[in-house]
This record gives sequence, C-alpha cells and structure tokens, in this order.
Amino acid sequence: MTDPVQDLKADLCVIGAGSGGLSAAAGAAQLGLKVVLYEKHEMGGDCLNYGCVPSKALLSAAKAAAGVREARKYGIQTEDPKTDWETVKSHVAGAIETIAPVDSQERFEGLGVTVIREAARFADKKTIVSETTRTQARRIVIATGSRALIPPIDGLKDVPFLTNETIFTLPELPRHLIILGGGPIGLEMAQAFRRLGSDVTVIEMGRAMPRADAEHAAIAIKALRDEGVTILEQHKAGRVSQESGRIRVHTENGAGTPVIEGSHLLVATGRRAVLDGLDLEKGGVEADHKGIVVGNTLRCRSNPRVWALGDAAGKEQFTHIAGWHASVFTRRAFFKQGTKASSLPVPAVTYTSPEVAQLGLTEAEAIAKHGGKVTTSAFPFHENDRAIAEGKTLGECKLVLHKGKLVGASIVGEGAGDILQLVSVAMSNGLKLTALTNFISPYPTRAEVVKRAASAHFTPVVFGTNSRRLVGLLQRIP
Repeated sequence: MTDPVQDLKADLCVIGAGSGGLSAAAGAAQLGLKVVLYEKHEMGGDCLNYGCVPSKALLSAAKAAAGVREARKYGIQTEDPKTDWETVKSHVAGAIETIAPVDSQERFEGLGVTVIREAARFADKKTIVSETTRTQARRIVIATGSRALIPPIDGLKDVPFLTNETIFTLPELPRHLIILGGGPIGLEMAQAFRRLGSDVTVIEMGRAMPRADAEHAAIAIKALRDEGVTILEQHKAGRVSQESGRIRVHTENGAGTPVIEGSHLLVATGRRAVLDGLDLEKGGVEADHKGIVVGNTLRCRSNPRVWALGDAAGKEQFTHIAGWHASVFTRRAFFKQGTKASSLPVPAVTYTSPEVAQLGLTEAEAIAKHGGKVTTSAFPFHENDRAIAEGKTLGECKLVLHKGKLVGASIVGEGAGDILQLVSVAMSNGLKLTALTNFISPYPTRAEVVKRAASAHFTPVVFGTNSRRLVGLLQRIP
C-alpha cells in the first residue's frame, strides 16, 4: 500500500536547488512567503558539487605545484613537486564539505522552506507533482541548471569518458588526459592536470577561448603551451575508439587526420539545460535547444506563472548569472520593479594562469556593433610595480570605448578576475570613464592597471598642445 500524496499550496514553487533556485527560495522565504523547493539530486547543484567549487579547489592545488617549480627563479632551491592524488582529492572534497552547509536542506528548512528531495514535474499550468507531493503555486521557478553536452562523435558512446561530474573523483591521476573542447572548463582542467603531472592534449574544433578578447586569449594560450599543454586548434574530433585500454581520438584539421592517444578522455564541449522529465507540455511551458523560452524579464511567454533562472533560462551559463537572475525575479515578482536580465553587464572569467577576465563587449564585438567609433585604452602589467616586484608581469588591462563611454573591458594577467570588478562597478552604475581615474589607488597593487588604462585615454588631451598653452597662460597669473 502506497502512502497518500501530500497536497501543498505555495506562493512559490522552485524546481532545482542550485545557485538560482536557492537564492530565489531564500529571498521569498525571508519575505514571509510560503516556499516549496524540489531537488532530486544534491543540494547546491552543479556549481557546488561538480563545477565552480571543486574546479577552483583543484586549480589551487595545481597552483601550489606550479609555485614550487617557480620558486627557483626567486632564489629558493626546491625539488620537483610530487602529486599525492588522494590528498588532492581530499582538498577538493573538503572545500565542498565546508561550503555545503550554506546550501543544505537543514538551512533552508530553518528559513521556513519546505524541501522535497524528489524529482518534480508539471501536472498542469499551476501544479507541480512528485512521487509523494502535489503542489499548487502562484509562481513557479525552473532553475534546473545544465549538464555537460555530449557531442555526436562516432564511437564516443562506446568508450569511457569523463565530464565535470566525474573528473574530480578519478581513482588515479591520468597519465595522458585528452580534453575535447578549448573553452574555460577545458583549459582550466588542462592547466590543472598538467601542473599536477599529467600529459594533456586539448582538441578544439575552432579557436580556443572563442568568446574572450582574441589578443588576450592568445596570451593565455601561449602560457599554457609554455607549460607543456598541447592545444590543437582547428582540429575536429571525427571518431573515438579504444584499443588495448588506450583511448584514441581521430581528428581532422584539413591537413591530414592525426590520431591522439591517451589514458583518459574529458568531454568539455559545452553545456545543455536540464529539462528532461519536467513534462513541460503539461505546464504549457515552451522550450527550445537553449532552454526555457523567456524574455528579458525571465518570465515564460507561454505560461506567465512560470519563470526560468540560470542555465535553464537559455542565456549566459555562469553561477553568478543564476544569482543575478534570482535577484531579477525577486525584484520583479515581489517588489514589482522593472529590472531586466540585461540590466547589468555580464562578467566572465577563465581561471587559468594567467586569468582572462571579460566584461561587456570585446574589442571585436564593439567594432562589429558600433563601427569605426570604437577606441581602446590599455596598460600592460609589465609596467605595474606590484607585478614587477612579484615577477608576474604577463598581461594587460584593455578598456573598450565607444565615443569615450565604457562598453567593455578585458584583462589578462594574475588576479584579472578580481581586478575586473573595478570596471564592473563603473559600468554597472553608468559611471563615466573619469570615475576610474578619480580615486586614490593604494601602492603597489595590480588594480592600478585599471586606473592607468583609464588615464591613458585622457593623456593626449591632458598633456596636449592646448593644455600646454593654457598652463603657459595661467603661469602668468601671480
């Protein structure tokens, strides 16, 4: 005999306990609303368990290994580092365990949220059901995140391959890791495993770091190659096979069909929204290959009761965007504000060494949009005193301007993601470029590159012929 289904009523029903879903649920609960949250897997979603947190923990271990190797250039005598893979994995697991309570079921139940650890699906336009519950809600949020996109490569399904969900718990360190995809995930993992002692080959059918500023991407890619990562651009993986326990990727590049052979294969060719099993048709929810079809308000066009946040919304796939989407939802749904998903410029960071940080339009995108009225103003890290003192001078800050107004920025170098936030504050609040020059920057810091890049834009005017004439005239005044 099965237990009877529990009938629930809620102001908000959230499907998915990742960044977007948890933020929306917490906000609504703290406003005194009744919230039901469904999650069929781990609380915290992909970011906590398989994405941002474990990847950055792994990168920190790899950076420590690189630091040992680099110590010699500072006069510190060391031996080549040896990787204890089990301890590295313990460090990664420890990071997840430390953050997990913030996203835990217990915390959200403490906020007053009813948490159902079951798969959820639509029964009709206003009803969500699971194995033991039936919830009618005034508003429904779909925040189911995304999973690794597995490309239709011949033979791939017949060989063991890794994704971000399995790479961090490997029983042994790969001898030779082949990575399909030269985007942020692929290159971050490439550098991390290379620094930890693996041979690594990246296969990218186009340009590596395709969404980053081309010049800055080239700097980071060269740095990875200098560390021993093999990056094959313009190489398409046509077939995958396995022979004698070795994985073979047969590639095509127009000049032949080289075969790459390795011990492990990581698929990092993009992400796809997780929408299967939701019975969207019953909910009158329209979706396409990107995700739920929503406008700039994140509200479902075919069922206004439904909203989509984060990767499920079919827009930028970043954890911080999911959090921002939750803020947009809260402002619009509960405070009736007019905030839109595109209200703020979107930052993106690839956490290689050097980091590549992007905000707004790249130089190429700005030129395509605005034509010849685009200018750039840049400042190199090798002229920054902090970078010089620390011996990490690779990189540059580039500001992208349209008629003197900030429309984008790109920074490549040590700590680029943190430095970018200065520009993000200025662009998000509509500040003029002068705002990035009119503050006292502590000396010596890397963030000075932003001030110097902004100041470089005004140098021809401030120290030009007219200014010199004006100063000459003013000097006649006693």
